[in-house]
Amino acid sequence: MRQKPLRVDILTIFPEMVEPYLRGSMLGRGHTMGALDLRAHQLRTWTNDVHQTVDDRPFGGGPGMVMKVGPIHKALQALKVRKKDGSVPATAKKTRVILTSAKGKIFKQADAERLGAYDRLVFVCGRYEGVDERIATHLIDEELSIGEYVLTGGELAALVMTDAVARLRPGVLGKEASLDTESHTIEGVLEYPQYTRPETYPVKKGLDWCVPPILLSGDHKKIAQWRNGASKHL
Repeated sequence: MRQKPLRVDILTIFPEMVEPYLRGSMLGRGHTMGALDLRAHQLRTWTNDVHQTVDDRPFGGGPGMVMKVGPIHKALQALKVRKKDGSVPATAKKTRVILTSAKGKIFKQADAERLGAYDRLVFVCGRYEGVDERIATHLIDEELSIGEYVLTGGELAALVMTDAVARLRPGVLGKEASLDTESHTIEGVLEYPQYTRPETYPVKKGLDWCVPPILLSGDHKKIAQWRNGASKHL
């Protein structure tokens, strides 16, 4: 039985930034093949004023602007992943709504594997000084960050996480076996060094960059031992 495609919805005020990456390379191939269903949505669609306002000044004062709860709430209702009271519809039980947030939990490979078990992921991309806290309290399932730094918006974080999750889905990568030996497949272990042709790369007279001889030996047991020893452990 063919696996249901992973659907990913990205809510953003800059879909034009997101869509090219979703349609390129591995993600684009997975989308075309039917393993993935990737969509970017313009958050301003769910505003109700002439200027399509998605942000406002923070209560209590302070710099910058804060993204309003209304457009995000309406968007999640339109995507049928939240009801009017913020609860989860029965049809969205295998959906995860994620807020990209600098104060969120750091995203790791284990999270990519965990999120890959869902049928649908919805990313809410923050901007400016962040989002109204009522969004985090009532409308999303978790807040995730891709590192201990601040970005101008959550679009890059959403794409990073989409990429990490999508490539684990059967049919997206050309050779699923390559997943077994990648960095972070085992927590704290980085992949061994890789080499390809030519065996010897001449840099200048008297100086060549060479492939380790063990990799040319044909002895698969010794090669496996070398690779295990050359893998880095964090």
